[in-house]
Amino acid sequence: MEERILQTARDIHGLYPHTHIWGFPIAAYLFLGGLAAGILLFATIYYLKGKEDEMPFTVKIAPIFTFGFIMVGLLLLVYDLHHKLYVMQLFMAFRIESPMSWGAWTLAVVSILSLLWPLSYIDDIEEYLHERGWGKLDWITKMIRKFEHKWVIPHFIILTFRKYRKFFAYILLFLSIILGIYTGILLSAFNAHPLWNNSILGPLFLTSGVSTGSAFVMWLSNNKKERMLMSTIDMVLIAIELFLIVHMVMGMQAGPEASKLAGHLLLGGEFTVIFWVVFVGFGLVLPFILEALELKGKHIPPALPAILVLIGGLLFRIIMVSAGQMSEYPL
Repeated sequence: MEERILQTARDIHGLYPHTHIWGFPIAAYLFLGGLAAGILLFATIYYLKGKEDEMPFTVKIAPIFTFGFIMVGLLLLVYDLHHKLYVMQLFMAFRIESPMSWGAWTLAVVSILSLLWPLSYIDDIEEYLHERGWGKLDWITKMIRKFEHKWVIPHFIILTFRKYRKFFAYILLFLSIILGIYTGILLSAFNAHPLWNNSILGPLFLTSGVSTGSAFVMWLSNNKKERMLMSTIDMVLIAIELFLIVHMVMGMQAGPEASKLAGHLLLGGEFTVIFWVVFVGFGLVLPFILEALELKGKHIPPALPAILVLIGGLLFRIIMVSAGQMSEYPL
């Protein structure tokens, strides 16, 4: 009798009992992409509304960080790839039906525009820093100016961007929305995982990303009017986010058996406490209450609700990436 050893998918490390392909780098990449999208969304909206002087941090200062966020996110993405050099193939073609292709090209264009945006405001940024006694942060403007070189970004490109800033603002507004939605659609495109396979993830990730963007401005801006406006907007975004989360969970419970099993991960399963208590409780509900108290005149440190929202946004993506890989269709 001949003895044979049968190899199945269950013998492949990382695929049984459930997939363990994506970890923290992908969750952080999705978080940074959503955060950058939220910051750029507010910057372009309030620029187009003619409020760049009323909301200087939102329009001029906060976008300084977006290029760095995008670059760090891309480095995390490349780090997570097994065949790192293959990443260039994403930019060799464009497939309209591929969320990954949309995301790669959107990130490429947004990264360029997010660098040109603060360069076009470099003089205003220096003035802003000195007016508020932040002269020690001159290294930021010096670092930005280093990109203004004939071999990196020729000066005429910056002048052209400044001249047609309104036109580019519309483009950046559209691309920031695409970027925010893409972070959720990237997961929902994986039909093999029922937790991800729902139409709510795109709007949910966009709302969460915009919320983290408002929290970022609320945290670092020293303009009370600007901070209060962002706090009000963030409360609305948190309410929308809670509505979408409840709608997502109810949809899974009303769906087929695979969706119910996926929903169980968040309703009684191992992610229940961290999702509802830590993320929803401390990352959404508590910041909402703190922001409401601040708007009513109570003394609340502005950094507290903002940091809670930012941590909650990152935690949400960690949970969705981890739980989604554990969800599967029953045999």
